[in-house]
Amino acid sequence: MTTARDIMTPEPECIDADSTVLEAAKLMARLDVGALPICGADHKLKGMLTDRDIVTKVLAVGKDPAECKAGELSQGEAVTIGADDDAQEILHTMAQHKVRRLPVIDGHDLVGIVAQADVARALPDPKVGDLLEAISG
Repeated sequence: MTTARDIMTPEPECIDADSTVLEAAKLMARLDVGALPICGADHKLKGMLTDRDIVTKVLAVGKDPAECKAGELSQGEAVTIGADDDAQEILHTMAQHKVRRLPVIDGHDLVGIVAQADVARALPDPKVGDLLEAISG
């Protein structure tokens, strides 16, 4: 059984909730990623910040990315997956919530990120096709 732990990218780098969106964008560029987990001072997951969030919720509405805090863009509780959840649960959760990335939680700790690309590499083509259709539909 393939689990989230098997296919995740481990040890994701977080952006602090009090960091600016500009700092987050620079970190995304340096890491060559499209999303970052937002973590609080307690190092617990507060949400996810995507490059799309930066464009649509900051730049497009005239906010200053050097002034806007990453934590301001987190929306409620992040959709997550357990480290030992199986591939079927990953597919179901991504499709149900129409997300391309899932933070992986072990207990209360963020231990990785499962991205759509990770799923595509790890699972048979028909399941991946179904996921892409569900997320994009």
